[in-house]
Amino acid sequence: MWDFFETVRHRHSVRKYQPDMPVETEKLHAILEMACAAPSAGDLQSYRIVIVCDPAEREALAHAAHGQTFIAEAPACLVFCADPARSATAFGERGAALYALQDTTIAAAYAQLAIVAAGMGSIWIGDFEEARVREILQLEAGLAPLALLSLGYPAELPEPSPRRRLDEVVAWR
Repeated sequence: MWDFFETVRHRHSVRKYQPDMPVETEKLHAILEMACAAPSAGDLQSYRIVIVCDPAEREALAHAAHGQTFIAEAPACLVFCADPARSATAFGERGAALYALQDTTIAAAYAQLAIVAAGMGSIWIGDFEEARVREILQLEAGLAPLALLSLGYPAELPEPSPRRRLDEVVAWR
């Protein structure tokens, strides 16, 4: 198993998956446990995670994501949905408008790193028709899909993408 720094360094956006290698239930469970271990405002976990393994639903999600076909080709897709009402119970409007979004994206980021640690790859998809995703998944009222994570065993590993230098991103005070 890799240490944390190696896990982060090996996280890449994977768009091609091995077609005959499903995600094992045990690994998926471990990934979801890590997502739920992410910090959240007031420990409310103001999000819902929908696991999409059905090929027809993944195909529909690919269409809702403007033809990003790798969603359909991956064996699984995790849909991270914010639950603003849950956060609002403790934090009012700021909880609904901000904390639920933060909770959801932090959980998705933890899931991405857990996917790498489990020997798989994923890609974060944010470009999709929200109303269409709600319809496909028949989400309960109030849930807002924020991110889709396609995951599976990579068929290829992309080259690392360039990153900005620290002095372009970090300001020391």
